[in-house]
Amino acid sequence: MELMDAINRYESEVRSYVRSFPTVFEKARGSYLYNTEGTAYLDFFAGASVLNYGHNHPAMKEALIDYLAGDNITHSLDMASVARAEFLQAYHDIILAPRGMNHRIQLPGPTGTNAVESALKIARKVKGREGLVAFTNAFHGMTLGSLSVTGNQFKRDGAGVPLSYTASMPYDSYFGGEFDTIDYFEKMIQDGGSGVGVPAAVIVETVQAEGGVRVASKEWLQKLQDLCRRLNMLFIVDDIQTGNGRTGRYFSFEEYGLDPDIITVSKSLSGYGLPLSLVLVKPEHDIWEPGEHNGTFRGFNPAFVTARRALEVFWQDDQLANEVAAKGAHVRKRLEEIVAKYPQTNGEVRGRGLMQAIEFENHDLAGKISERAFAHQLIIETAGPDDQVLKLLPPLTTSQEDLDKGLDIIDTALSEAIAELGIASSRASGE
Repeated sequence: MELMDAINRYESEVRSYVRSFPTVFEKARGSYLYNTEGTAYLDFFAGASVLNYGHNHPAMKEALIDYLAGDNITHSLDMASVARAEFLQAYHDIILAPRGMNHRIQLPGPTGTNAVESALKIARKVKGREGLVAFTNAFHGMTLGSLSVTGNQFKRDGAGVPLSYTASMPYDSYFGGEFDTIDYFEKMIQDGGSGVGVPAAVIVETVQAEGGVRVASKEWLQKLQDLCRRLNMLFIVDDIQTGNGRTGRYFSFEEYGLDPDIITVSKSLSGYGLPLSLVLVKPEHDIWEPGEHNGTFRGFNPAFVTARRALEVFWQDDQLANEVAAKGAHVRKRLEEIVAKYPQTNGEVRGRGLMQAIEFENHDLAGKISERAFAHQLIIETAGPDDQVLKLLPPLTTSQEDLDKGLDIIDTALSEAIAELGIASSRASGE
């Protein structure tokens, strides 16, 4: 326990996941983490979708070790390097060109919030307007600009200052299925008495991951994009957690026929857990002055190396996307069966690809399931403003056998949580 004592003694109180998963991890491989005692934990968290290809993927590990062993450059700001050029060429050839995209690639810094901050700044610069619109339950990062377009009040309050020049609009189905929130959005903008002017841009997640795995429909997203085009607003898609194959295809918006002006990408971009983010900007909007936006770690070459290898291994064809679709359908079916088995929980299954979730009526239930699952060596997190959603984010490479193993643990953990919280069955409660 000396290692955990050091963390508890010296690290800030702000730490969170270590409280949910109180063991000291030492090694990782594929879909498993191993603690210092050698106990294997099945990972249905994947670093919040940072490890879509699993832990220590051998092809990326080999590329990284070879690169480091050759005394190649590690840090270069945005000076030219072999690793940088090779990554940019691969991203263009493997991702952008086959999808008919001509976006320029900006490398703003190591994390997703760096990408979001950059996207918001360039949108304001392009349109010459200060306002931005985001959506209820959105999450875009923890720095001030990103927080200003984040819906979670707990996170927003942590800023300690006003978060200005943004407006929040209702996400798809926020008021129920019959209420058209895009019509509401348009009415607010066009009504001179609403107090909401025409913003520079709209930023949206196709699936609100941290917000509770809320899935926007194809029709809603297309209508939102059309509104942006008609009213001269830039259309920004935050694909940081939902991209890199998490919902099936490389970008989460591909199957919906969307054409965003700006796209933010991070998390699994490096493929290996190394920090890396990018902003994709249509050429006509790439109007930065040299050095107008920068960052010390916008040239982390080891991440370029593993990112390029991830593209070569997984995105030369549709094999991974097809596997994610099949695995996602299987997980969805199993979750629906689990929810039907315990009707007293009033659980609702939702998600896309291998981002699946159950929202529970009792807001204590998801956290208790996560706690009980950890006792059975499964790592799984919660989401939503009240942590009422159990969120599944297994590596995309997880085998069918391990997916079923994890789902069996969820079933067991749910049963134990129901008993511990004293949630009566529908028949026992007289309903």
